[in-house]
Amino acid sequence: MTKKPTQAALPSATRASAKGSAPAGSVETPASNRATRAAERRAAIVEAAMEEFIARGFAATRLDDIAKRAGVAKGTIYLHFKDKESMFEELVRIVIVPVVARLTALPPPAGSVRDLIEAFAGNFLKEVIGTRRGDLVRLIVAEGPRFPAVADFYYREVVSRGIAAMRALIELGIARGEIREKDLARYPQILVAPAMIAVIWQSLFARHAPLDAQDMLRVHLDLIFGERRTT
Repeated sequence: MTKKPTQAALPSATRASAKGSAPAGSVETPASNRATRAAERRAAIVEAAMEEFIARGFAATRLDDIAKRAGVAKGTIYLHFKDKESMFEELVRIVIVPVVARLTALPPPAGSVRDLIEAFAGNFLKEVIGTRRGDLVRLIVAEGPRFPAVADFYYREVVSRGIAAMRALIELGIARGEIREKDLARYPQILVAPAMIAVIWQSLFARHAPLDAQDMLRVHLDLIFGERRTT
């Protein structure tokens, strides 16, 4: 599989800290130099951890391999993270949590609830499918049952927020009469099912049967909201 560039999934602020750049005209003190170097090392460790986790899986990833890839001593890792689990949690906070926060902070819909859900799901597909974020999601799906603490963290930080946002949209759709099936609010997972199917399908079966995730989403929403009128 073609290796995807890691930095595309890392926030710009994190990448900037890794470069150690200072604002024009500023004078760095010894303390700020140390802070910059520490930020560089931490960013390098997180980036290396993402590559190792994706390449080897959570269970098989060793701190020695992360340190080697990051170009630091193994002991340096312990200055920033207490263990592999805390490192993975930091990776999720940096790479995935901001995306969920951004998507769930969409303003109230000026148009229909379906319009907002399409925007939410479309942005999710764009920012996750075929990116390192998608690789991390697939990793959690595959290894979460063996590492419940990791799965619990991901549920708290990512899944619960997405589910709450979807439930709120469903309830709004029901109140407006856009959604007829009121029990859908009990199972908001149904609304986001195509996105998860697309994430899993991408890694397992795309080479056999490429999936048009956007069109699948359209069909899914037609089942919930009814087909869009073309006139």
